[in-house]
Amino acid sequence: MFIVIGTLLVIVGALMIWLNISYSPVKKQFQNDITALLSENRLSVDNDMFTDKDFSHLPTVVQKYIENCGYIGTPKMSYLKMEYHNVDFSQGKNGPTLTIDYIQYNFISKPCRMALIDSSMFGIPFEGYDYYQNGTGGMKGVIAKVITLFDQTGADMDKACLATFLAESLFAPTILLQDYISFEEISDFEVRATITYGGQTTSGIFTFNEQYEMISFTTNDRAATGTDGSMEYIPWSAICSDYQLYENGIKHPTKFKAVWNYPDADFVYFDGIISDVAYGYAE
Repeated sequence: MFIVIGTLLVIVGALMIWLNISYSPVKKQFQNDITALLSENRLSVDNDMFTDKDFSHLPTVVQKYIENCGYIGTPKMSYLKMEYHNVDFSQGKNGPTLTIDYIQYNFISKPCRMALIDSSMFGIPFEGYDYYQNGTGGMKGVIAKVITLFDQTGADMDKACLATFLAESLFAPTILLQDYISFEEISDFEVRATITYGGQTTSGIFTFNEQYEMISFTTNDRAATGTDGSMEYIPWSAICSDYQLYENGIKHPTKFKAVWNYPDADFVYFDGIISDVAYGYAE
């Protein structure tokens, strides 16, 4: 009996140590992937300055957004890094709401987006990894560092991840100068953006306010995943607000919401404050 109890105590002790140490296979994979991508993208973009001429072929409202936010005269970035802390994140309409930290990288020469979710459920670590690279997208959730709760892939996920990359394209304007993206003016304050990559094409509408701040992006090309793994195409919106001038001299939104626009009601599943925005440049 004492041997059994002792063995159980050792197992519980080892488990508690494992759950509380900083090492995590998901975080390690994320960091390794980012390190490789940073090296790959180091010389992918010419490190010259944005000029008015660079954006002269784009709709007027996009040009005014670029000027108003202070990008003219700043270096062309090769990647974007954004961080959020203490985000309210809901796992489905009837799922639990977690408080998460969220870090993402958007690379430009080829559409690529990597994001890490760091949280806990009932005191047990929960981590998520969203990725889009080489035309392939996916979303993986892991609890207790080793138990996979979900691992979603496939054509619908590829398209959804590409749509997310498009939604964030105005945060890193070098993206707007790439051949894979195009714009069509709808009105004085709306444009339709279309991106084609990896055999997928997705589009959405950017809306601006009278200060030429981008306040929303809406698309029909992003599928919501049900608890049974089913995919349903629901209008999806990214809402930006409270623009402020950052230390880099550029105006960015400080609040960001991701919303499923269901027929009966909007469902805000990501509601966060942007903690930091940083850019990487060619060396």
